[in-house]
Amino acid sequence: MNTYEKLSILSDAAKYDVACTSSGSNRQAVKGKLGSTSVGGICHSFSADGRCISLLKVLYSNACSYDCEYCANRKSAHTKRASFTPRELANLTIEFYRRNFIEGLFLSSGVLVSPDNTTEQIIECIRILREEYHFNGYIHAKAIPGTSPELVERLGFLVDRMSVNIELPSQKSLSLLAPDKSKQSVTKPMSYIRDAIDTENTALALRAKSNLAKRSKQRKFVPAGQSTQMIIGATPENDTHILKLSKSLYKAYGLKRIFFSAYIPVNESSKLPDKLSFSSPLTREHRLYQADWLMRFYDFDADELLPDTGYLNLDHDPKVVWALKHLDDFPIEITTAPLSTLLRIPGIGPRGARKIIRARKYSALSEESLKKLGIVLKRAKYFITINGKYISPYKFDPEIISKQILSDSLNTKANLKRKMQENQLTLF
Repeated sequence: MNTYEKLSILSDAAKYDVACTSSGSNRQAVKGKLGSTSVGGICHSFSADGRCISLLKVLYSNACSYDCEYCANRKSAHTKRASFTPRELANLTIEFYRRNFIEGLFLSSGVLVSPDNTTEQIIECIRILREEYHFNGYIHAKAIPGTSPELVERLGFLVDRMSVNIELPSQKSLSLLAPDKSKQSVTKPMSYIRDAIDTENTALALRAKSNLAKRSKQRKFVPAGQSTQMIIGATPENDTHILKLSKSLYKAYGLKRIFFSAYIPVNESSKLPDKLSFSSPLTREHRLYQADWLMRFYDFDADELLPDTGYLNLDHDPKVVWALKHLDDFPIEITTAPLSTLLRIPGIGPRGARKIIRARKYSALSEESLKKLGIVLKRAKYFITINGKYISPYKFDPEIISKQILSDSLNTKANLKRKMQENQLTLF
């Protein structure tokens, strides 16, 4: 099997791993080295199935000694197997980079023989990229659960970001569907990465305090931090359980991000839900991402977002649901509200809230000026007043507001669908 046949198999096998992030690291171009990174992330686009295609997203191997029920690459699956050699994958990455196809690498793998054996080969591949090719671009690698701390440390000094996939929301579910994995095998490398990052940050702070903050030539340990991925819908845990777990993971391990992956049946198993037993998996995934975003960037606590039914509302985003439950706090006067209050208004994000605070120092706010600032007035109008005037044409009532927001959302989707159809007709 040649390299490009392997690439075809292993890039397709990587599509189920959604934790493909390309931001958080900032490294300028260096003379004699290839590539650079930026805080804003690598320029990227997405393929039809959601893959970030500006990174070479690939598995090192889809051969696996584990037999996880939900995984397309499990040991008992009847699938064509392939594995790169370290130099083969390093050469391929550089070849794609020089052709301007990619700007970085996202590398995961099945468990080839053992976690340590797989990690050693991944380390050798990235070492070739960093030390022989002097590749200075973005690299995100998976730390395989069960890998020894020594290898996690070596890998951490070569990559920009690492992730250890928690996979399922409870130990009970892991025991049922992934008997080769355990909660401890996941949290142990997470803890090591967290502690190593904290140790390095402390050392940097001490050097800066003592005026010894010379730029070190040694690479930093996982400068873009760590993340994880969780499969949603393969097991019975509800959204309340998942949000509480997310809160504890952020607090305990300092994660940069949790990725949620809607369960899509790829294997036949009596332990897995069938295709007809669950609905709207992608909408549920989307609502969990919205709730996660509110916790990370809007100062919401997970407890504020916990749904009464155990599951997030599929019709409304969690911020709207929270607002409808707290109408006593609304409408909010947009010209005087502080940043923390503006962030609670549906239709206003962190950037928009800061723009409002800056703009109102110099001029009077109006509906038109809010639109120019990028505020989604279609949603915000139900929850705000401008200079004491409630700008929604409808009565300030939870049921009416809920119906109108849902109607607006359906109209937006219908208009978007119509525009897409018109564009297709224009193209052809």
